[in-house]
Amino acid sequence: MKKNIAIVMGGYSSEYGISLKSGNTAYKWLDRDQYAPYRVLIDKEKWVVLDAEERQYPIDRHDFTAELAGVRLKFDCVFNAIHGSPGEDGLLQAYFDLIGLPYTSCGAYQAALTFNKRDLLSVLKPRGVHCATSYLIDRGQEIRPHEIFRRVGLPCFVKANRAGSSFGVSLVKEESALDAALQAAFREDDEVLIETALKGTEVSVGVIRYEGQTRVLPITEIVPDSEFFDYEAKYMGKSSEITPARIDAKTREEVTRTARFIYEALKMKGFSRSEFILVDGVPHFLEMNTTPGLTEASILPQQAREAGISLTDLFGSAIEEALEKKH
Repeated sequence: MKKNIAIVMGGYSSEYGISLKSGNTAYKWLDRDQYAPYRVLIDKEKWVVLDAEERQYPIDRHDFTAELAGVRLKFDCVFNAIHGSPGEDGLLQAYFDLIGLPYTSCGAYQAALTFNKRDLLSVLKPRGVHCATSYLIDRGQEIRPHEIFRRVGLPCFVKANRAGSSFGVSLVKEESALDAALQAAFREDDEVLIETALKGTEVSVGVIRYEGQTRVLPITEIVPDSEFFDYEAKYMGKSSEITPARIDAKTREEVTRTARFIYEALKMKGFSRSEFILVDGVPHFLEMNTTPGLTEASILPQQAREAGISLTDLFGSAIEEALEKKH
């Protein structure tokens, strides 16, 4: 009997539109012989199931069911395709845990931790993971430029602490640009992380659970047309994403080892994509995405394809892993 799968998409953040693309890709590629997929749109105004004609049916948030054509639709599993809140910060995961519904992404604690760049770095640094020097500012806190630049130097990155897809991220090369960068970051979050701009090769590493095992996918080298991997580079084709990365075997082994160590140390499950800067062959961790982009052109699907894993198998394995965890 086919399993009913709720593909949740949308969300509450600036990544709403990107999430719709990821969700629709999962809907397209899920194996119809095994699963009956349904798109579930979640935003601040409504939670609804969409049918093939885009008609909307409200979700009963008491048990995450919906009534379609007089029949109560119950889901066997949730495929999480929401980038940002509430699908990547732990809110939805906690809700699904409460009602006993399995889902494909990491748990609530891991999602909340990895979504908060500052807190994630504070956990990984004592475990020996190399990271850039950083400085945190809360909204309303006194801004002390000389103290900031004395700590992180120039150039530096100003980032919204809890945001994705490079929203609220600026490269600051002169002290006079700090104020505008902070304003952009504070539009996304009330916490801002400022980091030393490391010089080196940027790579992205997908680590997933696949067929019951943790698997590190082929590494992707990021070569943006602009000065860093910003929104346009990620989603408007203004970068080169080279898989496998043009790095030597020793460096590849070290990046693979570090990415696997982080995934397992955090007790992750589902998909993840971690970003590193390679400084003299040493991987410096930047951040982890726990619901990475899932379109055909996104980095994780590129890496899976290089590893010989189709989207149908990639998505199906995530669902089977979630269902197995339940049992």
